[in-house]
Amino acid sequence: MIEYSFPAGGIFIGELSLLVIIKNLIKKFGSRTIIDDFSLQFPTNAKIAIIGANGAGKTTLLNMICGFEEYEDGGEIIIPKGCNLGYLPQSPCENPKLTILEECISGNSKLCDLQERLNESLLNIADDYDTYEKIENEFSDNNGYALEAEAKGILVGLGFENSQFYDNPKSLSGGWRMRLEIAKLLINDPNFIVLDEPTNHLDLPSLAWLETYLKSFKGTLLFVSHDRDFINNLATMIIHISNARVNVYNGDFEAFLGQKEERETRIAKEREAVKKQQNHLQEFVDRFRAKATKAKQAQNKLRIIERLKQIENKLESNISSEKKSIFKIHIEKQSGKVVFDISNATIGYNGFPLSKSLDLRILRGDKIAIIGANGIGKSTLLKSVIGEIPWIDGKYEMGANVSIGYYAQEQLEVLDPSLDALENILKISPETNYQQARTILGGLLITKDEVKKKISVLSGGEKSKVAIAALLAQKNNFLILDEPTNHLDMSSVEALSEALSNYEGTVLMVSHNRAFISSFATHIFKMDKHNKAELFVS
Repeated sequence: MIEYSFPAGGIFIGELSLLVIIKNLIKKFGSRTIIDDFSLQFPTNAKIAIIGANGAGKTTLLNMICGFEEYEDGGEIIIPKGCNLGYLPQSPCENPKLTILEECISGNSKLCDLQERLNESLLNIADDYDTYEKIENEFSDNNGYALEAEAKGILVGLGFENSQFYDNPKSLSGGWRMRLEIAKLLINDPNFIVLDEPTNHLDLPSLAWLETYLKSFKGTLLFVSHDRDFINNLATMIIHISNARVNVYNGDFEAFLGQKEERETRIAKEREAVKKQQNHLQEFVDRFRAKATKAKQAQNKLRIIERLKQIENKLESNISSEKKSIFKIHIEKQSGKVVFDISNATIGYNGFPLSKSLDLRILRGDKIAIIGANGIGKSTLLKSVIGEIPWIDGKYEMGANVSIGYYAQEQLEVLDPSLDALENILKISPETNYQQARTILGGLLITKDEVKKKISVLSGGEKSKVAIAALLAQKNNFLILDEPTNHLDMSSVEALSEALSNYEGTVLMVSHNRAFISSFATHIFKMDKHNKAELFVS
């Protein structure tokens, strides 16, 4: 196993070829510093997870490395010529090409641009054959004529059927849309992959496939994830961002926890020693400052005290002081014993069935996690229960005194981006007053002026927290949750897990977060493509 050493300043030292170098990077948003003087040299073949609280700057760091965001506040990011960087966003492209095959091919922007130039030059070939020949040679030398065949091979490898190549990408479920994004990334043959929360929207089989692929990937992998199992299965290094300080650790997430505790214990001891020295010097100053014979010595010691205070402040800033979300989910009133009863039901869109013969009786206090492949109808089932999508066939009945709270997979389905966090809570839950809304948001660490931020400027994790706050304000006794852990940091996932464990109501949810499901679910409802859905005790 290769050992890494990290000297003061956080620069990576090692006898390995380098791809990307970050030097003294500083990033600010207004008066707030997000990243303060961060330096790192990325080794080849490392698999590096970036972790930290929501809003800490994880996606911002990725965006700066990928060139999507400026870093005009200071520092340098060096991307060598030989680095072919591939980026996977948090969400699929909003405006994809007309077909799945075209969208996949668009991932190789260089060859797509050459193809476009080649087509244009072909129109003028009689007047300017030399230009056509030059572009055609470059296109051919870069295997442009094999691009379509390569795209088809990648799509098949990711589980797409040949018959789907000419379907519109918007006909796919969220998980399959993300598989398509992965195909777009792979067709560009990157040697440095950047992934922003890749486990969002992926079903368990897709997640297993992605883990297997990334383990065998020979280049450098840099990723943001809040899935503890995913990080432990992949990471060889951890970058932790907290209060603008960026620290690097060797190993997976469990190793990070141990190293971080050791480091902070050591820093706390150093800080205590510095404080003790300050107090000792201050005693001398207080005692002899008024004496003429000792005045000069007292002044010298005051200057030393000031330097020690600076050292103490620097040490203190290196200790992570992340707060944790603490909240409870209350209910206004109890539901009847049977909360929802589904019998021989068929679900789907516009009369097209996704799953048939569904039987599920949900009793008060059940906490049921729905699992199954993407596209099988898990989210559709949730939307059918809340009445957003009509049932195609079968019997379904809601129990007595049931009040439903719905958490959407995409928060802009329920949040108004033109309003701030506080206004959204008051709009969604009109019976909640101003102070109650602030208290709920505060439990999710959205405090002070942050409650006045427009939803449109919040990070994915911050939007999720506002959506959870809206859910808490309603005090419903039946929660319908569609991928509630997407975008949430690990501390918030743990807080949500604990709140749901103690929740006196009923839960029906879709999640692909393995640790989250096992932490509180009482039952697993497994759906499959053969219409053999079954309920298991967890």
